[in-house]
Amino acid sequence: EESPDSAYHSHGSSLEEEAAERMDDEEQERLLSYWQSVGRGHQVDVPRDMAEPIQQLTRNNSPQERQTIPFTLIQRKEKLGDLLYEKRQYGKAKWACIKMKEKQYEQSICLGFMKLMRYICEQNSSGLYLGITIPIVTIVHTNESQSAMTQAVTVAYYLPEVLQDEPPHPFDSDIIIEEWPSTIVYSRSFRGITNEDSIMREINLLAAILESPELCLQDTFIIAGYTNPAAANRHNEIWFLQRP
Repeated sequence: EESPDSAYHSHGSSLEEEAAERMDDEEQERLLSYWQSVGRGHQVDVPRDMAEPIQQLTRNNSPQERQTIPFTLIQRKEKLGDLLYEKRQYGKAKWACIKMKEKQYEQSICLGFMKLMRYICEQNSSGLYLGITIPIVTIVHTNESQSAMTQAVTVAYYLPEVLQDEPPHPFDSDIIIEEWPSTIVYSRSFRGITNEDSIMREINLLAAILESPELCLQDTFIIAGYTNPAAANRHNEIWFLQRP
């Protein structure tokens, strides 16, 4: 027969669990409504089914949990103590990619990032949380004269080292696993929001700094984001890709 003491204990633990679950739900709601308000600023709807991925991502998003994409530093170009750009080599690797074509760049990256988040947060054939890698990159295209951006962009997530050989299969058929060849990039940091204007400004700035911009692709560039699209003071890089 159950002693009153043990009955109390079992009841006590279920109250604690309920309280923990309620806090969990509140945290989910708070995070979701934060993302929804940020989304509205970019004309993006954040659906309810994003609550769990957002929470998972937030919990697992301490800096030490994030894997930085490995590269070899070839050269640092400085002027009067300021870093102008870095020349880096990234190895051949597999990426989960999604093509987006919203009216505005910010809408494309937010919606693309949300789709990738679902993939990272268990909506994949392994059923596991895959882990965040940074930066999340966006491939953008311009016209030949580099005066305007085209609408179509590709948002891409580098698969963690342990998953490179056998990437889990995305449930979302819009997400494609691609293998990118080894590439040399010229990278320059900038902060703040990323939109058509700020990206074109950064492209023109780096083109002016590089000794031989003609060695790089003239119509394809990468925006590398180190902070999630909901952050205010974002840390970004513009990458020029050396022609193969």
